[in-house]
Amino acid sequence: MSIKSAAELAGMRAAGLVVRRTLDAMKRAVQAGITTAEVDEAGAQVIRANGAQAAPAMIYKFPGVNLISVNNEVVHGIPGSRILAEGDLVKLDVTVEKDGFIADAAETVAVGKVSGEKRRLMACAERAFTKAMLVARAGTPVNEIGRVIESEVRGSGFFVIRELGGHGIGRTIHEQPSVPNYADPAARQILTEGLVITVEPIIAARSGKVFLGADGWTVLTKDRGNSAHYEHTIVITKGGPILLTAA
Repeated sequence: MSIKSAAELAGMRAAGLVVRRTLDAMKRAVQAGITTAEVDEAGAQVIRANGAQAAPAMIYKFPGVNLISVNNEVVHGIPGSRILAEGDLVKLDVTVEKDGFIADAAETVAVGKVSGEKRRLMACAERAFTKAMLVARAGTPVNEIGRVIESEVRGSGFFVIRELGGHGIGRTIHEQPSVPNYADPAARQILTEGLVITVEPIIAARSGKVFLGADGWTVLTKDRGNSAHYEHTIVITKGGPILLTAA
């Protein structure tokens, strides 16, 4: 969507705030010995308490509230009986609908002490996002965001997963434009004032090749390498972007 009024901006801010609160509750819940279903429920309680609903279940019939992916699971993991262990890398992806507005964010969380590679991977995803914010402004081509992200990721020795990326958002989960994490020559749309998008580096430690798991939802790395994901919903302006889901 493209925000045209103060009321629309307020609606998106409200949805973004619920996402933030939900992510924070889930991050607090992550620890060795807890199941991903229990982490999901910690987030679900916040969503319900704030008068919102889980957008993936509402729109796509996702069989969970929040998306939780561990280690080589890249995105769209289904919460369940898996028990988190020391050293795991957990991707928490929250998308909520509140009063007709939808916002989305993801963060990667370490369970206790993790390997040096996992720490570097987490930091790289967040750093790539931060650098992309320097070019995410009105008048910039969409693919400049991807150029900045891939440059940072490749320079750090990691790989962008090209099949996955950001997107327009606001009234439903996936709107135009697509926001690739690489300099896709087809992504030439110019960012405009008020446009709402997600920017989300989704990266892998090894090849960046992925496949869809047997559950029909979870995307995994083909080489079983680790992955990381960092995302916020933002509003494009002539200056710096407005981050709707940041702390």
